Amino acid sequence: MRSYLLIPVCLVALAVPTAVLARGGETGFNGVVNAIETQYHVHATHIPFMGLVSFMARRASHGAAANLRVAEFDDFTAPMDGDELSRMMEAKLGAGWELVVRETSSKGHGEQSLIYMRPEGDRMGLFVVDKDGSELDVVQVSVDPRHVDSEIGHYAHHAGSQNGAGE
Repeated sequence: MRSYLLIPVCLVALAVPTAVLARGGETGFNGVVNAIETQYHVHATHIPFMGLVSFMARRASHGAAANLRVAEFDDFTAPMDGDELSRMMEAKLGAGWELVVRETSSKGHGEQSLIYMRPEGDRMGLFVVDKDGSELDVVQVSVDPRHVDSEIGHYAHHAGSQNGAGE
């Protein structure tokens, strides 16, 4: 009878550390957000109805932007070392992401911007971490480069015609 009781106790004892370790090894958006929360002792505010917002962004952009995910850290006052943040990102983002922009404020305000990209078939994944003052934003989105090019071209055309006509 004792051995039958010991089996469930052992299973629970093994399952708890496994679940904790599995969460610590999480990658991608959730892995980055969890790592920031743990490292800097802050809590992310997740945007309500983000799935609906992502759907609307995809519709409004005619498919140019999709799979939008956002986490916001308000009152982020912890000092942030850019090299440490880059190492954390590389460990938590997962395979295929490449750092394309890293900007650090030269005025000592603790401002940081990191932009990573990766190919996702005919789309491009973008992952942005931006600290400005006491706010840190983490954004992941998948974009269609063909639509983005045409949209940028559309606005560049209008900007050029306004400047030429109005002056």
